[in-house]
Amino acid sequence: MHVLLLKEPREGGSGPDPYIKELASRGHKATLIPVLSFTFVSLNTLSDKLFQPEQHGGLIFTSPRAVEAVRMCLEDDERREQWNNDIKDKWNAKSIYVVGKATAALGEDTNILPLFFPCGSIKREVLPTALRENGVPLDTLMVYQTAQHPDLEKNLKNHFTEQGVPASIAFFSPSGVKFCLETVRRLSGEQLKRIKFAAIGPTTADAMTAEGLSVSCSADKPTAEHLATGIAKALQ
Repeated sequence: MHVLLLKEPREGGSGPDPYIKELASRGHKATLIPVLSFTFVSLNTLSDKLFQPEQHGGLIFTSPRAVEAVRMCLEDDERREQWNNDIKDKWNAKSIYVVGKATAALGEDTNILPLFFPCGSIKREVLPTALRENGVPLDTLMVYQTAQHPDLEKNLKNHFTEQGVPASIAFFSPSGVKFCLETVRRLSGEQLKRIKFAAIGPTTADAMTAEGLSVSCSADKPTAEHLATGIAKALQ
């Protein structure tokens, strides 16, 4: 059966997308359509903050785009040399947090320096709120803006015209639900109820439910293997 994946291409890797590969191993053909586009902003401010590690107690990353923004700040040869010779070690002596269990290890010392949090324009307030409630200061800087991919509607229309209504559609973010759902509903028509809708995790599933979709499966973990397993079961 055919599965439509509403997600961005694999980050920086070669070879097939792992979600397409996992679904193929279970006998399902998958197509990927990018949903989002990103514009980087405030890179001069980001660079200034990166080169003043003494002003912060650590770094928080919650998306690959924030990491990419940091890399862009280091493209200049002189800046990269300064980073490698001096600045990088100062940051490495501090705590670097990423999304996951590590965030729970944040200390409760109210005298610590603020953590630096480069983020996107669409961010959930769960982390900032949790840190604030636990007395952990946070310095937030928006370094990229998230928008609908310019070719999204055209790509969806072409896909439905050429492939027909998919057996399953997987969403990978609340933003994906926001940007895609109206078009998917229009193109699916009466067959919408037959589609098995899948979510990469509970936050996306909640966004789908809020829009009136019936979620057939939500991945136990946000991995290709877990999502493919859930979709395969839903399509049995």
